[in-house]
Order: sequence, then C-alpha cells, then structure tokens
Amino acid sequence: MEQQAFLHLLAVARGDEPADVVFRNARVVNVFTGEIIAADVAIAGEWIAAVGSGYEGRETVDVAGRYLVPGLIDTHVHVESSMCVPYQFARAVVPHGITTVVSDPHEVANVAGADGIRYMIAASEGLPLTVFVNLPSCVPATHMGTSGATLDAEALLPLADLPRVTGLAEFMNVPGAVLGLPGAREKLLAFHGRHIDGHAPGVTGPWLQAYAASGPTTDHESMTPEEAVEKARLGIYVLVREATAAKNLTAIIPAITPQNARRFAFSTDDRHPADLIDEGSIDNNVRRAVALGLDPIIAIQMATLNGAEAMGLQDRGAIAPGRRADLVITQSLESFQAQQVFTGGRLVAQDGQPVGDWPIPSADEHAVRDSVHLDVTHLSFHVPAQGTRLRVIGLIPDQVTTESLEMDARIVDGEAVSDVERDLIKMATVERHNFTGNVGLGFIHGLGLKRGAIAGSVGHDCHNITVAGVNDAEMLAAVRAVKEMGGGLVAVLEGQVIGKVPLPVAGLMSDRPLEEVRQQMDELLHAAQQLGSPLHDPFMQLGFLALEVIPELKLTDQGLVDVSKFDFVPLWVS
Repeated sequence: MEQQAFLHLLAVARGDEPADVVFRNARVVNVFTGEIIAADVAIAGEWIAAVGSGYEGRETVDVAGRYLVPGLIDTHVHVESSMCVPYQFARAVVPHGITTVVSDPHEVANVAGADGIRYMIAASEGLPLTVFVNLPSCVPATHMGTSGATLDAEALLPLADLPRVTGLAEFMNVPGAVLGLPGAREKLLAFHGRHIDGHAPGVTGPWLQAYAASGPTTDHESMTPEEAVEKARLGIYVLVREATAAKNLTAIIPAITPQNARRFAFSTDDRHPADLIDEGSIDNNVRRAVALGLDPIIAIQMATLNGAEAMGLQDRGAIAPGRRADLVITQSLESFQAQQVFTGGRLVAQDGQPVGDWPIPSADEHAVRDSVHLDVTHLSFHVPAQGTRLRVIGLIPDQVTTESLEMDARIVDGEAVSDVERDLIKMATVERHNFTGNVGLGFIHGLGLKRGAIAGSVGHDCHNITVAGVNDAEMLAAVRAVKEMGGGLVAVLEGQVIGKVPLPVAGLMSDRPLEEVRQQMDELLHAAQQLGSPLHDPFMQLGFLALEVIPELKLTDQGLVDVSKFDFVPLWVS
C-alpha cells in the first residue's frame, strides 16, 4: 500500500475524512467471532477502513438489511481445468462471489515449464479476481510419466518472487517427502518458511506424521472423515474439495465440529465450465455444506477467514479494518447466492453477471501454443496376448481414485481387444511433448462406451493424450483429431468427429469466450452419451487415469502404475 493510500485509510477510520464508499444497513457476518452485527462498513480506496456507525461517504451502497460477507476464497484450484484462460475463468467465478483463488499452474507447467507459469501470472494480472500462485512442486509428478518440462528446486527459486506467488503447490511425491529423497528434499527445504500445499490421499499413521513434518500445512485429498480428522490433528488444514470429478464434501462434512471447524476450508481443485456456470464454485460448497447440516456461519468462515489463514493471506478473508474490500451481498446464508460482488470496493458483478469493463490482461502466448508434438503415422494400440487375465483400471464414479481389478481378456487373432458387453475398454496414454513415441496401453472398466472412442490432451499431470475406444481404428482417429486441433477433447464415431472442444492454449485451454466453451462441452458430453458412457463427465475422469500419484491403478505413457507400490506393474496377470 502506498503512503498516501495508507494515510487516507487511517483518516477515514478516524472519521476525519469521508469514506469513498459506505455500505449502510448491513448485517455484517463477523467471521472472527461468529456473530452477525448490524453495522455500516466504510471503504477507503481498495481497503476497509471501519466497521461501525456514523461514517459518511462520497458514495453509499444500501445493503437494505441483507447479509454482507467477505469475498469467498478458493484455496486450491487449477485454472486450466476450467478449459478457459484466466480472464474467462474470472468471468465464471466472480459473479458467484469468489474474489480470491490460490491457483496451482502445474497443468500448464507440465506442458510449457517456467514459461507456462509466467504466462498464467501475466494472463491473470489486473483482473477483478486476485489469482495467487503456488509454484508447481511436481513437474513431472514422478519419474513414471513424461512431461513437456522438468522443474527442480533450482528452476523454481527464480520464480518465487514473481507477483502473487505465495509458496509451493501440492506436493504429490509423498514417498519423496516422507523419505527425504533427492529432488523432493531440495524443494521442501528451499520453500521452508513459506506456504507448502499438501497432496496425501489415504496417507495415515507414521507416514502422515513424516509427511506433515516435511512441511505441507494444507491438503485437499481427504476422502473419509477419519482421514480428515487425523490430518487436522497434525496441524494440516483440511481443504474440503468439491470438483467436477472428485466430490468429497458429503463424506467430509460429518468430520467438522464447532471445536475443529477453524481447521477446515474449501477448494474446488478442477471444475469444468458447465459446473462453474450452473453450480458455481466455492458458493456451491457453502450451499451443499449447509444443506448437509453445517452451521451457515461456520460454512462462511470456511469459505473466507479459514482459507485466508490457511494460505497465509492476512489482508483478506474478513470484514475488518485494514482488510481488502472484497465483499459479497446475499439475501440468505442458508441458500447462499451472490447478489452483488465488490472487489477492492468496486462493483464487479450483479445477479450472476459481470458488471463494468474488465481489463483483458496482455500475455505472451508464444510458449503455450503449438504444444502437441507426436507422429501418428506409426501409432499402434496392439496388445499381443501374453496370458488370459488383465490388470484393469476400475473407475469409481465421482472420484479420481480407481480400483485395481483383474478381468479375463477378450482375445481375437492373438490380441487383447475391447469387450463392450463386459465394459472392458482399451485405453492408451500417448506422449505428446517430445516425439518419443511412448504409448502406454491398458484397459478400463466403468467408462461404459458401447461404440466409438473419446480422447483428450488433458491428461493429469503430464498432459499427454489419453484415449479410450472400442477398437484401435476409432482410437487412432480420436488421437489424430486431437493433434489436428492443436489440443483438445474429442468424441469419435466410425472415424468421424461427432463432438469436440478445441484447446489450443497448451492443449489445456480455449481462447474462446466461456459461454462458447460451455456450449462446445455440452455438445461433446452429449456425443459421449451417444457412445454409451453414463458418466457425468467421462472426459474429466479419463484425464485423471494417467495421474500416477492417486491410487490405485493408473496408466502413463510409460506403462501401467500400481500407485500403492509406486512402481510399474505388468498389464498381464501372471
């Protein structure tokens, strides 16, 4: 804050100068004490000067007895998963009352490295949404997948002082952290004293003790109440996630009590455009939590103050002197809907729509274009028979975890092929960064395809091309379509594209308006249903089948990974 703004803030707080804006007749939600207080709120520039009465202002906003709450905070989100650039992502979430997000750009970093991170920072500058950045800790996530870049501690440190960088993002290499292995050790020590985000699904007991000791203080991967409480007891903030694919809120809410609630916050992690537009973001978490019996005040605390404190953001998260004037007006805390949204004291959204002229950030896209590099000429998905039973990835609806199954193979002319009658579908992960020719081959159960194929260049976290189909020809047609688009999602039937979402920015994001991307995605999901998939969003779940740090069985471009063993396993069961 500049000196002149600081002195103005103090003068308004003392009552010696009129406020720039005064919010009158508000029911202020005090997240410090859990009270609702009848008060006026005086704003000086972008900051709250006072919460009380008797303040005069150059402008007045009549809250008319409605609730005034702090702007909501998403503690962990991958902006890239919205399939939109930051400007369009902001247009999606700000009207829902979200004024701050803590982003992890490890999706784009796995494609374009440090230049991808710089692009995301530049592309989010000056928005009516504060986009903080935790630097990706795992690029690539492990040695078992091929990414487009590698970022070690030495490469990350020059980025640590860039604007809005707060710390180190989700540390997915649990064995590296727990055992203090080279690579992991250097990153953790380099960011010691700054925020380190965790990623420890299903980790308990002594390994969780060691993981907490290594530095992470937040974690969004809890799937059961017991897991959440164990982490909270060790000083780890539990970030309750409700994503497009991973829905953990219903399971975790019973773990929250008045005694431990201040150690819980909210995150969305990965949400697609339709969910952002129709359901919202953190506001959806608030409504769902309240509907499940959580006290509305506690839900608001989790969405504001708790998140700010968990991420070390001391200038926001509450309506109090010296905090940013990020404010939301709502009629009800129980059925929370943002009626008006203010960032830095300025009205930026009303009744679910952006308001005013939002500046479009200028960002050099050179590093994040033309990112699909593979030769489809000799691409093969043949799986020669080497036995009678296969290890099969079992999809779990609404989760990014999978099961490790064993199923009898369907063998035709000496090769294992898809068997739609038993929902045994061939899949592949195709390296798309360095022309290596790597193709990991496997089978999945639970996708539900009856014909055709689906594919995408969104394949967490290395973001190679993941494809699944009823036969090799359909799979090849789908991969070829992704390459020709320069990245994106496709559905193919009889070799023809019947639905697509082009994602030319790093193969992850569209350069089109949010509403257009949503329309494309709706048409693509309809196409996937035509192919037989009953899943809400099979593309989101397909994209997570390559993430070799989330249990149990995953498929990278290098092969089938048993996550519990943290090693490759044969496709064929001995």
